Formats: sequence, structure tokens, C-alpha cells
Amino acid sequence: MENEIINFENKNFKKSKFVSLFESIYEHSDWVIKSVIEDKSKLPNTSNELRSVMKKIVNKSSDNLKLKLLRSHPELGIKKNEISSLTESSQEEQKSAGLDQCSQEEYEEIKSLNKLYKEKFDFPFIIAVKGLNRSDVINSMKNRINNNYEEEFSTAINEVHKIAKIRFDALEF
Repeated sequence: MENEIINFENKNFKKSKFVSLFESIYEHSDWVIKSVIEDKSKLPNTSNELRSVMKKIVNKSSDNLKLKLLRSHPELGIKKNEISSLTESSQEEQKSAGLDQCSQEEYEEIKSLNKLYKEKFDFPFIIAVKGLNRSDVINSMKNRINNNYEEEFSTAINEVHKIAKIRFDALEF
């Protein structure tokens, strides 16, 4: 029932509003927040509880679902004229690291590394870019491409959790 009321942080939210508020925490993966509210008897009451529950849901999900989550993330280093194809959160995150301002050489290097990475791991390179610059991102790509699949899958999921925390902390409700 979409008009159902959820009490969170001493505020009342319609279920649909609650879902829309938190569905972008994990990129294109509203199943995470929907899983949280499935069990009405265990709804988190605070932001910290909600963040923790969402992280646990992802961690306990199947590898296939985790892979789907990883694949929902965009590649880094989208050209300035293509950045509007990203979610608002992804646009801001990439801009914060200067990835929308890459030189042609940097763009080509990132594009090449993205291709090699995706061919090796079958999901895009993911890193929480807050506080990083283009060089940091490129160096991380160069280093992480040498990981084995299990290492990189785990690293990518941890980076997704970092991104989720950054997005969660930026929310105003």
C-alpha cells in the first residue's frame, strides 16, 4: 500500500516518498531500500540504523545481485558533453574529482583502462571519488586492474558502500 506511513527519525513519510528518498543511495538499485521496508516490524528508526541495515542487505545478497549492483554503476571519466547521461549523484561525484575536466590524454587513458578493467572483471571500475583527483583515480585503476576477480569484486562492493555512505550523509530529510 503506497499511502502507508513510515515513521523514521520522528518524521512520518508515505511509503512511496520514503522509497524515493533512499532509492538512489545504491545506484539504480531500489531493491535495497524496498528490502528494508518489507519487514514492517524491523524498520530502522535512525539514519545510522538504516545505513547499517541497507549495507547488510547488500552484503547478504547473492553474488548475482551484487554483480547487478556493480554493473548499474557508470564508467568513470565520461566526457563533459556526455555527463548529463549520469544520475545527478554520479555527475556531482565525478565532477568533484575533476573527471569532467580531463585532458584528451587523460580521457583516453581512463577510457582504455575502463575497457581493460571491464573485459577482465565484467563490471565497471568503481571507486568513491570524494576527496580524490583525476591522478588518484587513474593510479587506482592502474593498480586495481592487477587484482584477481575475488579481490576486485570485494573491493568494488566496499567502494559501493563508501559511495552509499557519502550519498546518505548528503541527504536532507
